[in-house]
Formats: sequence, structure tokens, C-alpha cells
Amino acid sequence: MVTSSDQLVQNIITYVISPFVYLLLTIAAIIFIWGVIKYIYNADEPAKREEGKKHILYGVIGLVIMVGAWGIIQLIANTFASITGT
Repeated sequence: MVTSSDQLVQNIITYVISPFVYLLLTIAAIIFIWGVIKYIYNADEPAKREEGKKHILYGVIGLVIMVGAWGIIQLIANTFASITGT
């Protein structure tokens, strides 16, 4: 039996948190790709290459954090589902 509070939690996860996590994951991927492009395009300029390295690092850190957050959200959602029996 699904109660209204269980449905509310599921709706919040489905319609608010998950799209936000996917948006941030996309932004992190774009930052990573931008860093790779900047690194390759400016291979002859050490200062710009360092800037590209920083973007790559920030993108990887962002991706790791967002994948971890997505995993935690899925763990919480599955825990609520197993508790309520849905």
C-alpha cells in the first residue's frame, strides 16, 4: 500500500532531485569536455594548457560527486520502496 507521504517522496525524487542531478552531471561533463578541448587546442601555450588541466580536474571532480549523489539518491529511494513494500 502506497501512502501519500511515500508518493510525495517519490514524486520529489522523480520530478525535482533527479532532473537537478542530471543537469549538474551534464554541466560537469561539459566542463570536462571544454577542458580537454582547451588543453588540446592550446598545446603550445603552457599557461592556457594549465587552465585546460584545471577544467579537466574540476569536471572529473564534479562528475564523481554527481554520480555519488545519484547513487545515494537511488539508495534512499530503494530503501523507502523496500520499507513500504512497493
